[in-house]
Amino acid sequence: MVEAQSWTTRRSSNPRLETSVDIPTTPTGEVRYGTSNNIFAALSITSVVSPTILTALIIASWYLSNIGVLLLNKYLLSFYGFRYPIFLTMLHMISCTFYSLIAIRWFQIVPFQQISSRKQFFKIFALSAIFCFSVVCGNTSLRYLPVSFNQAIGATTPFFTAIFAFLITCKKESAEVYFALMPVVFGIVLASNSEPLFHLFGFLMCVGSTAGRALKSVVQGLLLTSDSEKLHSMNLLLYMAPMAAAILLPFTLYIEGNVLGKTLEKAKSDSFMVFLLIGNATVAYLVNLTNFLVTKHTSALTLQVLGNAKAAVAAVVSVMIFKNPVTVMGISGFGVTIMGVVLYSEARKRSKVTVH
Repeated sequence: MVEAQSWTTRRSSNPRLETSVDIPTTPTGEVRYGTSNNIFAALSITSVVSPTILTALIIASWYLSNIGVLLLNKYLLSFYGFRYPIFLTMLHMISCTFYSLIAIRWFQIVPFQQISSRKQFFKIFALSAIFCFSVVCGNTSLRYLPVSFNQAIGATTPFFTAIFAFLITCKKESAEVYFALMPVVFGIVLASNSEPLFHLFGFLMCVGSTAGRALKSVVQGLLLTSDSEKLHSMNLLLYMAPMAAAILLPFTLYIEGNVLGKTLEKAKSDSFMVFLLIGNATVAYLVNLTNFLVTKHTSALTLQVLGNAKAAVAAVVSVMIFKNPVTVMGISGFGVTIMGVVLYSEARKRSKVTVH
């Protein structure tokens, strides 16, 4: 072992400002990366690709996976004739379980965390039930509504988040924050009144999905707050996905009948459907993985801004692919909603700065 060198740094001419700094020897690779088989820790991707390009690729992957799963769900449920949204959601959850196990236990993307108590287990189970409701409603709405209108309604998530935060936690925001939510709601009213393919049941399902997504974020922050209960988002998905699949199983059997038998029978005559279902379920997991990677390489605020832009991009892409009719009033309403979400984000940011 080479002894550490001692250096003396002089700052100006004052002897009291002389400090001695010990520079330690460079640790070995085993010390830096450990002895685990974590190939993501041992292999530095940034040594091959610059950090800027890597971040851009991750953001592009996040966009592609988010928009891809929306378009695939729409194609399967509306155009391809696979009219089983609950079963499709269950396939997504099974896929997330399988891929999460590989990502955490094999590739060790994040450290594995165990459930610490029965109380924590039931909290995660409650989150899984809310998550099921949100995803099933979202997939069901795609049977009746175009993706563009679906994304416009989904942009109102901050509105429902503020409502649930007030009702459940009695948390009040500033008047500026609540004022910023007005254009969010007004934009959806405009878009709904002028939507050529408006469907009431699909609209209610989409609103339910948006509200469920907001409720999950509030309940998650409320239930898993202590240091002993906090789980990384990837570990939380690992536990929520199988619970959600177990919750959905009796519902898909009762509501959608012998859906597994029907799917297998159709797959025998149409092998392309197997490819679609596997690809759809895989992309559904990539949404969660890339969401984590974007947050890791940027920030939660950047993720929020990118999410607002994603809704607009998804709407444009869906119109180009599915050719669903749009009106000037509908586009204006969507624009007003997005503007309201941006104003809300800025108002929340200023409110937090004022508090601190």
